[in-house]
Amino acid sequence: MAGQLKEVRNRIKSVQNTQQITKAMKMVSAAKLRKAQDTIIQMRPYAKKLQEVLSNIVSSSEGDTPIKLAEVRPAEKVLFIVITSDRGLCGAYNANVIKLTKLTIAEQYEEQNKKGNVTIWNIGKKGFESLLKQGYKTDETYKDIFLHLSFPNVQAAAQAAMKAFENNEFDVIEIVYSEFKNAATQRFAVERFLPIPKVTPAATAKKSNTDFIFEPQKETLIAELMPKILNTQLYKAVLDANASEHGARMTAMDKASENANELLKSLKISYNRARQAAITTELTEIVSGAAALQG
Repeated sequence: MAGQLKEVRNRIKSVQNTQQITKAMKMVSAAKLRKAQDTIIQMRPYAKKLQEVLSNIVSSSEGDTPIKLAEVRPAEKVLFIVITSDRGLCGAYNANVIKLTKLTIAEQYEEQNKKGNVTIWNIGKKGFESLLKQGYKTDETYKDIFLHLSFPNVQAAAQAAMKAFENNEFDVIEIVYSEFKNAATQRFAVERFLPIPKVTPAATAKKSNTDFIFEPQKETLIAELMPKILNTQLYKAVLDANASEHGARMTAMDKASENANELLKSLKISYNRARQAAITTELTEIVSGAAALQG
């Protein structure tokens, strides 16, 4: 009986120690989330408007000088830029990004994958480790971006992708990431990076065509503006993923702390029952001993 009480006490202590860790991690993630959330909320309208401008320019340039980054080719060689986190303990966040990547490859690029023509550039260690183990053709060049998250580091990845597309190393480039909604909600998305998508006919019908006046010359402006907008597009996706990671971890640690509370309640009830049984047994033994002496 004494051994059972000691075992329950040890379990209670272990759960309490774990709960302290989960609460601390929740507080750290909450602090990081506030900063990441402010950054992406400020960035999103700017990036969205730039993307609209870029799509309109590409659509209005049909028939003019061809734009290399908007060139639509048969999708023989495909690149995925997959954005996950460096660390775990964030619920199903990383698993959902990886699952969406595999699903997209299976549904849209199965033939290319069988030929070995699907390449994955990982941003974040978790995605790299998982996809490498599962036999996908991965590249670790940019997996450590989150160690020093900054625009220049993301820009280097975006420029490398643009150069590879221009050199016909890839025909299609997709970004797989998690779009931040709030601390408890993320939207996992696949977004076309290259070739630059044109404005769809449905979108064009909803609003009148924008007649841009270019200064300086259209070709010069496009050559300067297009890479900057694409850099911003990838940076926005990385910031979205960063905020999503902290939100997912905060939610996961909050749930873990709640589960620890429930487990502690159950263990304390078990401890009290075992202690009561031990006291009852001791009293019974004392009474039995006293009765034997009297007899």
